[in-house]
Amino acid sequence: MTETASTEGDVRLVAHLRYLLVLSRPRFWLYLAGPVLVGVAYAAETTAELFVPAAVVLFAYFLVPANVFLYGVNDVYDREIDAENPKKDDRETRYRGQRYVPAVATVCGALPLLFVPIVPTAAWPWIVVFLVLGAAYSAPPLRFKTTPLLDSVSNGLYVAPGVAAYAAVAGTQPPTLAILGGWLWAMGMHTFSAIPDIEPDRATGIRTTATVLGERRTYAYCGACWLASAVAFGALDYRLGVVMLVYPVLVAIVASSVAVDRAYWWFPAINTVVGAVLTMGGLWRIVHG
Repeated sequence: MTETASTEGDVRLVAHLRYLLVLSRPRFWLYLAGPVLVGVAYAAETTAELFVPAAVVLFAYFLVPANVFLYGVNDVYDREIDAENPKKDDRETRYRGQRYVPAVATVCGALPLLFVPIVPTAAWPWIVVFLVLGAAYSAPPLRFKTTPLLDSVSNGLYVAPGVAAYAAVAGTQPPTLAILGGWLWAMGMHTFSAIPDIEPDRATGIRTTATVLGERRTYAYCGACWLASAVAFGALDYRLGVVMLVYPVLVAIVASSVAVDRAYWWFPAINTVVGAVLTMGGLWRIVHG
């Protein structure tokens, strides 16, 4: 009897962990952890600084726990909306009221408190920005995701990990143009990802930047955000601007000849490649001056 109960408990634990893994959107893990790598690569002056404890801790947190926090809060408060969302049928999972999900998301949100002895104070404002915007995007009373334009602007939260990592390693804040360029990129990325949800959101009465603009004008909005991002990065270094031009070019291609439901799934890979190029540029600077 005891062995049976133990086995059933193990099975439930594995099922819970598997659910949390899917909930955390593994294909999007690098959307938070990737900016950490970029921030560290440009903040470090030596190869040793790439592996300082603060950098390692922030990368580990933003790789998995931060995603559990972000998407856990999202899924809890989007339960009714997700009932109509076709993305939840195969590549994602639906929250069905499991009590452990809010508890685990809360723990993941509080986890950075353990980093106080490790992470320098220069990084903390950006960790707070991530946590506040990450909760306020989905949770009432603010629930930015249902307020057109604020849903887009608030997604600068994806840049906060990179800024925090830069500040933690360098001890100072990154250039304002870099923050602006990253924020604009995140705004465009969020709104582009909302295009496949236009009809499900309209069916449930949800207003977003994408539902208000409609598909064609949302493409234009994303292109404008990404072009402005490329200009901001280009003002720092023309090579950064050239790399970031891939996004307005891609949105023009998608708008003219590719179904957005298909293109939506390309962007985790595209973002990984672009992030890798940016990171290699930072590492090249360290090694070759």
